[in-house]
Amino acid sequence: MLIVGLDNGGRERSREYMPHRSLHPMMLRVQGTRYPAFLFKEVMPFVARNYRVTAGPENTGLGGSSLGALIALYAVSVRPGVIGRLLLESPSLWASNRQMIRQSRQVKRWPERIFLATGTSELGRKDRDQSVVDDVREVAGILRRSGLDDSRLKLMIEEGGTHHESAWARRFPEAVTFLFGRAASS
Repeated sequence: MLIVGLDNGGRERSREYMPHRSLHPMMLRVQGTRYPAFLFKEVMPFVARNYRVTAGPENTGLGGSSLGALIALYAVSVRPGVIGRLLLESPSLWASNRQMIRQSRQVKRWPERIFLATGTSELGRKDRDQSVVDDVREVAGILRRSGLDDSRLKLMIEEGGTHHESAWARRFPEAVTFLFGRAASS
């Protein structure tokens, strides 16, 4: 398995990863709509030219955490059929007044397998933590209604899990196993 990690623009990270304008946080000049073209027209061809990779959505995954998960969800929603495995860790679904949740309702074709996870202590405030969990459950419901059963969607709500790399790292082995394990190809 080849894993390609993409860096972000540091201070411009939020702009890069937000596909929709936002009033909270205030961000009117977002650049996230450019991300799928960058990924599919620059990054993936570069990787294919320089490494031995097997093509096809069944062999191609995309993932991210926080705003990285938001932009990954956006990318598969606007370019269906390219990515076959999707990892969404603690997605920032609240961004842009939950626009990505609304956009997800319109998607007709999802990746073959999706691992969607969050913790119950993401933001450190009970009401906001519950809102994060509710948003993730809402997206899971959208995915289930569009035909993803337990063999295609793994939802994990980790009790006490936080919005931190340590939580995402702890869940990563199960995510990779679900997305690319032997059962994934049957």
